[in-house]
Amino acid sequence: MTNQVGIDMNSDGEGDDLLQYNPNRLLDTLIENLRLKNDAALSRALEVAPPVISKIRHHRLPVGASLLIRMHEVSDLSIRDLRYLMGDRRAKFRISDKQFKPKDKKDGKDEAKS
Repeated sequence: MTNQVGIDMNSDGEGDDLLQYNPNRLLDTLIENLRLKNDAALSRALEVAPPVISKIRHHRLPVGASLLIRMHEVSDLSIRDLRYLMGDRRAKFRISDKQFKPKDKKDGKDEAKS
C-alpha cells in the first residue's frame, strides 16, 4: 500500500532508513510539498516561531501533538503519513494509568510541625 507521499508502507526492510526517528525527513517533505523556500517559510506556514523548527531539526524538541495537527491542516497529509515520515511506527499510543492517579501524600510531610 502506498500513502499520499508515495511511500510503500508495507516495506519492512532491515536497512530501511525510514525506520529511524528523523524529524528532518518530515520537515523537508513539508517544505517540498508546500513549495516553500526554507525553514523560516515553514515556520510562518505552521504559525510557530522559527526556533521551534530549528530545535526539532536538532532533536532538542519533539514534534508535539498540536504541531502535528497543524502540519496536517496545512499540508492535507494524514496524521499517519506525517508520523510515518518522521519515523514513528507505533500502531497505538498507550497512556500509563499512573498519569491519571493523584500523587500519594507522604505521612508527616503534610502535617504541620508542633
